[in-house]
Amino acid sequence: MAEEQRLKERDPPVSAEGDVEVEPLEGAPAVAELDPETRARRDAALRRVRKLGDPVLRATAVPVERFDADLQEEVRRMGELMHDALGIGLAANQVGVLHRVLVFQAHEEDELVALVNPVIESVSEELEVAEEGCLSLPGVHVEVERPARVEVSARDEEGRELQLEAEGLRARVIQHEIDHLDGILILDRISRQARKAAMRAMREAQEPSGEAAASATGPSSTA
Repeated sequence: MAEEQRLKERDPPVSAEGDVEVEPLEGAPAVAELDPETRARRDAALRRVRKLGDPVLRATAVPVERFDADLQEEVRRMGELMHDALGIGLAANQVGVLHRVLVFQAHEEDELVALVNPVIESVSEELEVAEEGCLSLPGVHVEVERPARVEVSARDEEGRELQLEAEGLRARVIQHEIDHLDGILILDRISRQARKAAMRAMREAQEPSGEAAASATGPSSTA
């Protein structure tokens, strides 16, 4: 696309969903349990996801103005990458594209949804805390407080207007991905102490021994 910009770089109740990993796929098998082909696809997909330190993750994405075949292809590629990475959400920033585009599929039985130029119109007063991970932050799992329900306006990849009401995991994923589009990471939504622990976990996950431990306990939280 012409406008495409790529860069090399209160005590709330606990969620009824339990600990939720956003953006890795809920219920995904441990890395060590994946068949070789699936693991190879996952590893290849994760290599294409921008990680902490890349400036694109701190940039604010720009609104999409053209709804054309290029945008539809962008959404298709993002959905494919998200699935290959065993994720449930992905924002365009995470693949180096500064468009206000996100894709998500909170549950396996859901269809893939693309939100272009999403705007959160309202949120519930009720808050929930759940554990989140992020494909751009390997090994990081932190408890994040968010509104339990949201109303969002957006367009789909063909330019049709959308109005969504989401709750639970879907609401959490949408908020997580819109944060990405605004240059906000889950590290920005936790205490300083928790942030230090998260950074330490990420460093350990990137070491060979940490990778082995991650493989034994579950999928990496990278997106």
